Amino acid sequence: MPTKYIFVSGGVISGLGKGISSGSIALLLQSSGFPVTLVKCENYLNIDAGTINPIEHGDPFLCEDGTEADMDIGTYEKFLGKNMHRDNFVTMGQVYKTVIERERRFEYNGEDVEAIPHITNEIIARIKNAATIDKANIVIIELGGTVGEYQNLFYYEASRILTLQNPGDVIHVHVSYLPTPAHLGEPKTKPTQQSVRALNSVGIQPDFIIARSEKPLDKRRRDRFSLFCNMRAEDIISSPDATTVYEVPLQFHSQSLLKKICQKLAISYKEPNLSTWENLISTIKSKKDNHINIAIVGKYFATGEYQLRDSYAALMDALDHAAWKNNAQVKTLWVDAENVEKNGIDKYIDNIDGLIVPIGWGERGAEGMITAAGFARDQKIPYLGLCYGMQLAVVSFARDILGWKDANTTENYQKTSHSVINLMPAQEEFMKRRAYGGTMRLGSWEAFVKKDTIAWKAYDKYGGFIDKKTGLTSERHRHRYEFNNKFASDFELKGLVISARSKVENLVEIAELSTSIHPFYLGTQGHPEYKSRPLTPHPLFLEFISACIANKKS
Repeated sequence: MPTKYIFVSGGVISGLGKGISSGSIALLLQSSGFPVTLVKCENYLNIDAGTINPIEHGDPFLCEDGTEADMDIGTYEKFLGKNMHRDNFVTMGQVYKTVIERERRFEYNGEDVEAIPHITNEIIARIKNAATIDKANIVIIELGGTVGEYQNLFYYEASRILTLQNPGDVIHVHVSYLPTPAHLGEPKTKPTQQSVRALNSVGIQPDFIIARSEKPLDKRRRDRFSLFCNMRAEDIISSPDATTVYEVPLQFHSQSLLKKICQKLAISYKEPNLSTWENLISTIKSKKDNHINIAIVGKYFATGEYQLRDSYAALMDALDHAAWKNNAQVKTLWVDAENVEKNGIDKYIDNIDGLIVPIGWGERGAEGMITAAGFARDQKIPYLGLCYGMQLAVVSFARDILGWKDANTTENYQKTSHSVINLMPAQEEFMKRRAYGGTMRLGSWEAFVKKDTIAWKAYDKYGGFIDKKTGLTSERHRHRYEFNNKFASDFELKGLVISARSKVENLVEIAELSTSIHPFYLGTQGHPEYKSRPLTPHPLFLEFISACIANKKS
């Protein structure tokens, strides 16, 4: 069959759940046996998401091939249970860079290089390329931002052109919002009507509207949409707030969205096998026997007077996945590392069952994170350090146990006489040239895990080994600084266990304390949070949650 294309756009406000809607549609298609892939089109001129402040645009998602992408790429992985890659992620910066470089190489043979058709042709080529690489019959393309923004106009124009070139093979799904003002008490359709009108103005008539709202859509609202948006009432799909985002595919399926998509694309409908997904939802909604409190001491929580979950989206998801598998309900306490730095930790942490220090960069708040790592070690609270959290746990150990009071990472203090964390030699030239984008140690790296350690137990128990005989495993990485091997013997003599080293370069990947002196204290240079999925939680998170439950009971 010819390749089919499903464009997903947004209206009224950003952050509605276009990624969830796209992933849900993809899951339904995949569960019916269709080879499917997704492409996220971002508006910004950044080449990737690696240099963007997570407060600005959420937690960049790290792919197996090292691509630093939008967190919607992580959503796709979680829904489909398979890896995404650089061809699934398009930014306007990538598109412009490619077109300009081609012009400089005279590949346009002296033509005037213009936004249309050259920019739109490049967008379409990237969409088709993703289909070819993933051997997909159906491509779902999520358009970043909302309709009406000038930044994403060329994506919509590419959608229009592709529809014109492939009649019958392209449909458009518009995700929009129905606000319910408190003083009125009813959902209002006018914002979505205006949104669809903006979509019409660029030559696109949506095939479906996914109506996001607090409560299910009623008949009156469907009829209003049908009348003013020039659509059939049955093509308005209700998407009320759900207990979990993983429930959305079932919401869509209950309204026959998959069958309607197949009809519009002229492909044979096959009933999807959703039994595994239904069991997942049942597990998520079931009453939990264990309730645990976990403090996260980080530095990317606040935006003005508000706090953000998205800055640590992958971490929050990984905690949920592992908690559900452990029959547990997790309550997270967000602690600003700068506050800990100024006022100490006792003021902010009380009655916790576990503590996490997550990803981070630079000096701001670092001393607060070091304090938190030391607190968890001294108080025997289960501790999980992720990347920066591993590095600062090492700094804390060096100061408190080895007695090196000036110990630090050279990222924050270059003159330290005990640079227990230092810049990787391969990174020195990049830093001199300020070549920050896409130059870190990125993507999947293999490591050997030491037997009779917490790490070995976790990977063995939950099937995390590539080769159990050698203890070979793999994690995704995103860093420039590394444990300084010249101090390794000093640490090991004082009780720090180096439980994993990289296959290449023999770098320290995981450091922990023996369970004879601490119930669970582990830091990993990799990022297990980016590999966690609802059906396959990550072994290290599963073991951490298990330790938190045991700590609660004791």
